Amino acid sequence: MSHSNTPVRDHLEQILSRLDARRENEKTYVKLYADSARIEADAADRRLQAGATLGPLDGKIVSIKDLFDVAGEPTLAGSIIKRTAAVPQQDAVVVRRLRAAGAVIVGKTHMTEFAFTAVGLNPHYPVPGNATDESLIPGGSSSGAAVSAAEGTCDIAIGSDTGGSVRIPAALNGLVGFKPTASRVSLDGAFPLAPSLDSIGPLAHTVSDCAAVDAVMAGEPVTALVPQPIAGLRIGVPRGQLLAALSTEIATHFTACLDRLTAAGADLVDCGIDDLIDRLKKATAIGSIAGLEASRLHADWLSDHDAPVDIRVSSTLRRRLLTPQAALDALLETRAGLASAMDDRLSAYDLIVLPTTPIAAVPIASVEANEAEYDRVEGLLLRNCQVANQFDLTAITLPMPGPTRPAGLMLVGRNGTDGTLLAVAASVEALLRER
Repeated sequence: MSHSNTPVRDHLEQILSRLDARRENEKTYVKLYADSARIEADAADRRLQAGATLGPLDGKIVSIKDLFDVAGEPTLAGSIIKRTAAVPQQDAVVVRRLRAAGAVIVGKTHMTEFAFTAVGLNPHYPVPGNATDESLIPGGSSSGAAVSAAEGTCDIAIGSDTGGSVRIPAALNGLVGFKPTASRVSLDGAFPLAPSLDSIGPLAHTVSDCAAVDAVMAGEPVTALVPQPIAGLRIGVPRGQLLAALSTEIATHFTACLDRLTAAGADLVDCGIDDLIDRLKKATAIGSIAGLEASRLHADWLSDHDAPVDIRVSSTLRRRLLTPQAALDALLETRAGLASAMDDRLSAYDLIVLPTTPIAAVPIASVEANEAEYDRVEGLLLRNCQVANQFDLTAITLPMPGPTRPAGLMLVGRNGTDGTLLAVAASVEALLRER
């Protein structure tokens, strides 16, 4: 999204007037920072006029998910029970770094409660409809983040990803969404869901925007993204459960993407990881890592059965709180061993490729009314994405060309290969955009 010819303040005012026109029916943002954003935009314009830019994020309009601390206000994380929580005295680390890079923080976006679910519904707030069709789910938990970037009420959105919460809504709304190796980006000042799995990532229209934001949030120097050629890459295709139950359309377009990669000189190789996924499934029979860790974090209100919290969140967490700590510790040890085994397994490939989600966005009405359908959809949305969190990998979703409703092509790399993954993604992005 280049607005290089439009002053930042003008671009911001266009966005604010759009939001003002719908303020009685605002579903994407939970809070706007119009006054501070205007100050930041004016400062960016002055720097740009003086030729003293702070880098590629200077003057970009950025939205942040409702779980990042902003000094002086409670961090709600999509809840209503945190309205009386202690107020942070400083911004989250990533927010401070974004501001220091010249980003204009326009507002906080809606999310599912405590970032726990992947469909995008939150009983306390209206559902942000999908940016391509507001009757469809946005995906979660970074629901408002994806819609804000896709509809153009920001240039770049910041979300969090614990089981796919950046990549799922990015894919369903036609965006690029990046999940870094978890340890690279500080979680300080980000409301946790599951500390072992949480990561912070951007949703944007281009790989280069994602790479620039990621570097800033990680506290690394921002360098120009140099696309890495596709020819000669050895790309694993995990045939098996991750390619099962694809919608006809996603299956067709995924195959077309693989054909393009082969034509561009990549060596596509079958890659089996089902055994490792199955071993983790067996270990998590006691409960998901996210559910178990979150139950510890939320123990304070779980004892209150009248707590006004999404039943989909509270019922799961109450069950998980009964699991002994020793069992969770053993599970985390098993997970570390399996992550190491996955790293060995993937060392034979430059990266692996998958459909981000096996299905496209479904109607909100279909999941709102039917618990079984909700569970089915959520399971499918999480299935492919959560592998990167569970096995401590890095991953990016790119819009797949062709389908009637947005769908994503996901590239997954080994732990710590973020730079290479982004460089390859830049080439794949160009390849997918070719007519």
